[in-house]
Amino acid sequence: MGIVTKAGDWSFKAFTAGLGLATIYLTTTFSVNVYRGLSWHNAQSKLEMEQSEEQSD
Repeated sequence: MGIVTKAGDWSFKAFTAGLGLATIYLTTTFSVNVYRGLSWHNAQSKLEMEQSEEQSD
């Protein structure tokens, strides 16, 4: 019974570690995507403002 218990413990630890790594990966990619989205949005706003200034001249 000891071997089965150890195998279960190790499989649970591996599963938990996998969940932790997945969480870190998803958090990182989410943060990068938010940053890219905000950068894109700011670039679009600047372009829009430049175009509206050119039209008013």
